[in-house]
Amino acid sequence: MSMPELFETHCHLNHRDFASDLPEALFRARRAGVREHLVIGWDLESSRRAVELADPDQGLFAAVGIHPHHASEWSAEVRDELVDLAGSPGVVAFGEIGLDFYRNLSPREAQFRAFEEQLTLARERLNLPLIIHTRESMADTLDVLSGVPLGAGGVLHCWSGSCQEAERAVDLGWHLGIGGVITYKNPGSLPDVARATSLDRILLETDCPYLTPMPYRGKRNEPSYLALVLGRLAKVLDRSESDLAVQTRTNAVRLFNTGSEPANKISTSV
Repeated sequence: MSMPELFETHCHLNHRDFASDLPEALFRARRAGVREHLVIGWDLESSRRAVELADPDQGLFAAVGIHPHHASEWSAEVRDELVDLAGSPGVVAFGEIGLDFYRNLSPREAQFRAFEEQLTLARERLNLPLIIHTRESMADTLDVLSGVPLGAGGVLHCWSGSCQEAERAVDLGWHLGIGGVITYKNPGSLPDVARATSLDRILLETDCPYLTPMPYRGKRNEPSYLALVLGRLAKVLDRSESDLAVQTRTNAVRLFNTGSEPANKISTSV
């Protein structure tokens, strides 16, 4: 049996929920067609763990950064360690960074400061693409992004904005990350956004262990479920799963410069 190759562009395999069965989860992902995983940091500890997990030969890549929930922890010392981590083998992106006005776990002033300083760091010093988190903060996030050069590009992960906001984001040069929400009974405007967005600007993600797709909602999410995101998105767009997998993986390989040209199929035999 064979299936399309997939690039999982946003996962938290560095989360404690994978402490006991990471090898098994990776095996299931491989059987489901997931060839690459981008493991995302959200604070210093998780960024260190992402770097530890990075193994490009095995399709494991890392991103480092400070999530808006941890923006109050931002300091010169944190910045300097992130710079060191960003130089590690397998680090291909910076993030996740951004604004989160839903939980406000850090004051908004601290969120803006950490976001803007990390944007500058990633673009001017590291030249890495960016992983952007935005929740209940899309307009402010796009305003910040519109005020600085695009640099190496990036993705607004777990897209949740309107069609108009999506058009603005794409016009600014950003990719949109689509995950398990597309499978929900009420996915909001996400199907319309997907239909209106050029395929060369769409990436697939799970955000595991969060945002588990149907029919497994309520359980831990894992990378193998990326195939469910692909399947639902293919139906929304009326495209073949194979073509959509090739296009989204091509997008990811180019954005993150992983140096692996997509092929059409991989074997899942063991």
